[in-house]
Amino acid sequence: MFQDKLFSRKPVISLQVTLILVFLFIGSIPVFIGSSVLLGAFRQNLIDSRMQEIQNQCWILSNKMTRIGYLTMDPKDSLLDNEMAVKADMFNGRIVIINKSFRIISDTFSLSAGKTNVSEEVIRCFNGENSSKYNQEKKYFSLTIPIYSNSEEKEIDGVMIITASSEDLLNRIVTVSDKGAFLQLLIISILAIVVVLLVKLLMKPFRELQRMLNRAAEGNIDEDIISRVYKETRQISDSINTTLKKLKAVDKSREEFVSNVSHELKTPITSIRVLADSLIGMEDAPVELYREFLSDISEEIERENKIIDDLLALVRMDKTAGANLNVAQVKINGLLELILKRLRPIAGKRNIELTFESMREVTADVDEMKLSLALSNLVENAIKYNIEGGWVRVTLDADHKFFYVKVADSGIGISEEFQERVFDRFYRVDKARSRETGGTGLGLSITKKIVLMHQGAIKLQSKEGEGTTFTVRIPLTYIS
Repeated sequence: MFQDKLFSRKPVISLQVTLILVFLFIGSIPVFIGSSVLLGAFRQNLIDSRMQEIQNQCWILSNKMTRIGYLTMDPKDSLLDNEMAVKADMFNGRIVIINKSFRIISDTFSLSAGKTNVSEEVIRCFNGENSSKYNQEKKYFSLTIPIYSNSEEKEIDGVMIITASSEDLLNRIVTVSDKGAFLQLLIISILAIVVVLLVKLLMKPFRELQRMLNRAAEGNIDEDIISRVYKETRQISDSINTTLKKLKAVDKSREEFVSNVSHELKTPITSIRVLADSLIGMEDAPVELYREFLSDISEEIERENKIIDDLLALVRMDKTAGANLNVAQVKINGLLELILKRLRPIAGKRNIELTFESMREVTADVDEMKLSLALSNLVENAIKYNIEGGWVRVTLDADHKFFYVKVADSGIGISEEFQERVFDRFYRVDKARSRETGGTGLGLSITKKIVLMHQGAIKLQSKEGEGTTFTVRIPLTYIS
């Protein structure tokens, strides 16, 4: 199984190697295309030049034949025959002379003299259409040149057919091609060196960024990671610094949480110990005093138990996230009415008016027990941290996607500097008053956790001395 995972792991591709290969590929394309175009142009130029040279030489030969009346001579001019043979050897080819009767009267190869040639090219040449072509497959030139009569009318009396090999040209092209390949290799080698140096220069900011990340991985998270060379490195370094700040905040929060847990658990135990030591140190204490002290001890034990229960609830929610939500269709109006009915006695003791306003009937997919706990915490806090004779208003509304629960009070309010931390575990704005009201500092943390488990959000609006409003938004349909 381990081997399967090992071999199924995707290979890691180096950005530096990828850039080098891409730049080399892009840089090599013009080199290969350019060399191919140049070699093709050179080849075509050689062929055109050779064909033009053959044509010029043969026109000179044709003019000489016209001047001396070569076609009607018998015997033929030996000097002109020798010149024709030399030109044929010079072009590594063959020259054939045909008269008006389409009979071959001269052949530098001495193979076809006296035979007849009625080819298409010959007929066209007699009609005044010269031809010149190159057979790439068989690698030879073929030309037809007219031979005129020596009269003033310039009638075509004969045709000169020239065939010439291009083997020597192809050998020159191969030589040039070999030199071109060597030049290509040299250019690509230089290009590779330039590309490697360029990519190393381009990658330098990323290597510097990696070095700073390695230092952070070793524990130096207090150093800012700064790389401003490229827009991308700036964005990466900004994201990493933001992440490090969050990690520092989480680490600080964890330390504070551990400290707060220790303090909160120790406080009731210290009170119990003081009360117990006081009882032990009293001789013949009256029964009423015993009952009073034991009642205080019982309250401290109950407080300790509540802290432990709240901590366990948070731990369970942290571990399971939304996995253990018992989601069902619940009428939110009825749920809120039940919560307010349960809390009215507490509000009545302080003469606080508790009202509920529903804009419409709302049914949503929620975990009834957990949501009831979250909303109860909000309403109970609104009652506890209120003024005598104040008010608490709970409002329910909904749209096509969410329902909204707003809990507003006329209480003491929360200063703006403390608003970001009210959802932190064990954080309390007024610690003395929290202990008087029996708060553990975990209620809002539990509430926020439950709201997030329902894929919702909670928002706080408050002004010191003017009251507080919590707004909960939760989707009507839970998507697992």
